[in-house]
This record gives sequence, structure tokens and C-alpha cells, in this order.
Amino acid sequence: MATLTVWKFHTAEGAAKALSKLEGLQKQQLIQVLDAAIVSWPQGSKRPKTKQAVDMVAAGALGGVFWGLLFGLIFFAPLLGAVVGATAGAISGSFTDYGINDNFIKDVQSKVTEGTSALFLMTGQVTLDKVEAAFTSEERGELIQSNLSAEQEAKLREDFGAEG
Repeated sequence: MATLTVWKFHTAEGAAKALSKLEGLQKQQLIQVLDAAIVSWPQGSKRPKTKQAVDMVAAGALGGVFWGLLFGLIFFAPLLGAVVGATAGAISGSFTDYGINDNFIKDVQSKVTEGTSALFLMTGQVTLDKVEAAFTSEERGELIQSNLSAEQEAKLREDFGAEG
């Protein structure tokens, strides 16, 4: 079973630093990162920047289609107005199949704002106590979590062209 988590950081660089640390923890086999992406919203920017972390994730990861749709729904669809409302509603409805509902999306929208960043992770096995211990209190982010069942994970991989 995979777990999708979103970690919000109080600086635009916080998510990238956390991902770098997770890369080291993955080499120690303390966490299995199946896929990851970063949203960074520098102070003074009108919108956030997104980046998929393809260099550290396993083959068969979800890929850009999933992250692109999710980030578009969370960060860019609200800016486009009513013209794309029906399309956004349809996309939003399909994400519910993966354990990502309107409350999850609204929570991320309200917390990831200018001057902050977020790390979106899909993880497998985690040695939670050791991963938590690796982060100082200043490095830790605020957790927004959505667990995926085995069925939701399989559907997600199938729909977005990833191998199981």
C-alpha cells in the first residue's frame, strides 16, 4: 500500500531541502519514495513553480501526467475562472477515486501560499521513527495526509500509465 502525503514548509526552499534529506534516508533504506514532486512559491511570485523529482524515484512512478493534473487542479484552475469550471469539476471527481477529495484540495490550496513550499510524496515502506528523528524541529513541515488503499494505488497507476 502506498501513502500520499503533502508536507507544507514555511519557506520556498523547505520542500527541496526536505527532499534532499529524504534521498539520503532512502539510500539507508529508511523510506521508500515511489514518487515525489515539489511546489515552491517564492515571495513576490504570482504563482508557484512545480517540479517532479524524477532523479530519485523508482521506475514506474506516476509521472508528470498525475502531478500536472493535481497541481493544475490545486494551484492553477482557481485562477482560470468559470470557463474551466466543469472540466476542473470532472478532474476533481476522478481524483476522489485515489483518496484525494475536495477537502484535501482545499486544505492544500489554503496552506500552500506565497513564500511557502510543499513536498508531495508517494511512499511505500517507512521506518517512521528514524525518518522523524532525521528532521530537526525547524526542518519539519506541516503534514496534510491522504492514505491510498491498495485498490486506489493500483487504479492510480493504471490510469496514469505507470507500471505496478
